[in-house]
Amino acid sequence: MGIVIREYQTEDVTAAITIWNQVVEDGVAFPQEENLTEETGDAFFKEQTYTGIAVNTDNNEIVGLYILHPNNVGRCGHICNASYTVRRDFRGEHIGEKLVLDCLAQAKEKGFRVMQFNAVVANNTHALHLYERIGFTRLGVIPQGFRMPDGHYEDIIPHYYVL
Repeated sequence: MGIVIREYQTEDVTAAITIWNQVVEDGVAFPQEENLTEETGDAFFKEQTYTGIAVNTDNNEIVGLYILHPNNVGRCGHICNASYTVRRDFRGEHIGEKLVLDCLAQAKEKGFRVMQFNAVVANNTHALHLYERIGFTRLGVIPQGFRMPDGHYEDIIPHYYVL
C-alpha cells in the first residue's frame, strides 16, 4: 500500500469527519466530546493552519489525517500543536508515522519553531513509542489530566519537538 499526504479539500469532508469522529467517539485520545458534521467539519479543517489527508494510492481512499495549528498566540505563536488520526481498519500500518513526519515538515515550512503536544494520554502506548522514536521530548506528567469515557482519569504526558 502506498500512502501520499496532501492538503485537505472540501471534497474530503465526509471521509475526514468519519475518521475524526471515530477518535472522538472512542473517547481515549482527543479532548473533544462532540462529533463533527459535514458543515462544522469542513469549517474546522479549513480553519487550521494545515490539514493533511493521507490517501491510499492503491485505491484513492482517505485513510488518515492531521490538523496543524498554533498552540498559542503572540510571543508564543511560534509553537504549534497537532492532532492525528488513522482510520480504524488501517491502524498499525505506520500511517501515523507518515502523518507526524509530514506534519513536522509542514510546521517548519509554515514558520513554526516548536511542536508541542499538550495532552498525550499516558495509556496511548503506540503514540508514546512513536513520538519517542521520532525524537520528541517528554515534559513531565500531569496527573489525572484526561477524563476517560467511563469517568476515571488518566495521566497526560506533554511533549515537544524543536523544528
